[in-house]
Amino acid sequence: MIGENIYQLAKQLWPLNRSLTGEGVRKTLNLIVKHLPMLTIESVKSGTKVFDWTVPKEWLVEEAYIITPSGKKICDFSKNNLHLVGYSTPFSGEMSLNELKKHLYTLPNQPNAIPYITSYYKERWGFCISQENFDILEDGKYRIVVNTKLFNGVLNYGELIIPGKSKKEVFLSTYICHPSMANNELSGPTVLTFLAKWLLEIGDLQYSYRIIFIPETIGSITYLSRNYKKLKNKIIAGFNVTCVGDERAYSFVPSRNGKTLSDLIAKHVLKWIDKNYVKYTWLDRGSDERQYCSPGIDLPIASILRTKYGQYPEYHTSLDNLENVVTPKGLDGGYWAIRKAIEAIEKNKTYKVSVLCEPHMSKRELYPTLSKIQVDDNIKLMMDFISLCDGECSLYEIAESLNVPIWELYDIVDKLKTHKLISVIKQKI
Repeated sequence: MIGENIYQLAKQLWPLNRSLTGEGVRKTLNLIVKHLPMLTIESVKSGTKVFDWTVPKEWLVEEAYIITPSGKKICDFSKNNLHLVGYSTPFSGEMSLNELKKHLYTLPNQPNAIPYITSYYKERWGFCISQENFDILEDGKYRIVVNTKLFNGVLNYGELIIPGKSKKEVFLSTYICHPSMANNELSGPTVLTFLAKWLLEIGDLQYSYRIIFIPETIGSITYLSRNYKKLKNKIIAGFNVTCVGDERAYSFVPSRNGKTLSDLIAKHVLKWIDKNYVKYTWLDRGSDERQYCSPGIDLPIASILRTKYGQYPEYHTSLDNLENVVTPKGLDGGYWAIRKAIEAIEKNKTYKVSVLCEPHMSKRELYPTLSKIQVDDNIKLMMDFISLCDGECSLYEIAESLNVPIWELYDIVDKLKTHKLISVIKQKI
């Protein structure tokens, strides 16, 4: 099960403090490079204008903690990197409990969880603490240490281009900007890493593939500001890969258009994997599809997920971990759902039968020579498939007409092509 290998990579990446910028992002990319040596790591300077945004300063954390009046160290960044509010500015000093409370964040409805809080675009410092630990804080003076630096540096992202027969591209994107959370962070880049490895091993791709590992939102905006004109001419389908590691559900978030090849294939795959998969609308968007499908960009990007971001109780908390939420089996399911969608896009050609009327199948040993009332289901499927090979319907459209998973037609296509009974008219985009 490939999910076991994906899970091991997630365990390696787990301790790193990822954010919009910094060493955690670079270390994450460098670990992925060990699996994908052709991945290039790009840098964009702080202060660079990217559409309506500006690339932020780089953030470095040396240490961060609080010392209670009784001398106990709490909210220690080295113990859990969710304790520090993302992009906290430096601070060192003492204050009363009432003063400190203005800088503490909890989740009263999940008393044992440390929340994930960030302050990317307004300077402040703060700590995240479980409600149950917040409730037992003692009165007195607290010593606070936030040893961080904000400086002009770079925003990093990874890019991998895999050439295919066509210059038209399938676009696959995931994000690498969250600290130690499993489904909402590590499932995406780890699953996409192994999907990229699979694509590299195929070696005979119909389409080219553009695969990127970016910080969410500012990363996709930055990438689009550099590439969107050529992407609009090249991208025929694609998926934003996130929240693909749990076992609770399969989900779908459409593109803004809702009728792209990505949307059609994703829904086809999911209905055969899990008939109870959860369908969301464009208004339920929340990840980088917001940028890829925005007016003027209009890329055909949809999302195949397990349980969607924001729809599971551990989301954006310390409870979203590799023991409680993400499993090898869950990652395996996320991987195969997206892989099946990619395979369907690759194989979505239009075929035309090469003879008039039904082919004489028995002389090719493709049909029994002894006539019976009942016809084998596989033979019936093959004959039904041939009847729809009119040079107009794509493989996806035929699968929908026959009410079968598209992958059940792959062997039939190969067999009929071997006997020269069908020919490819065009790749259906």
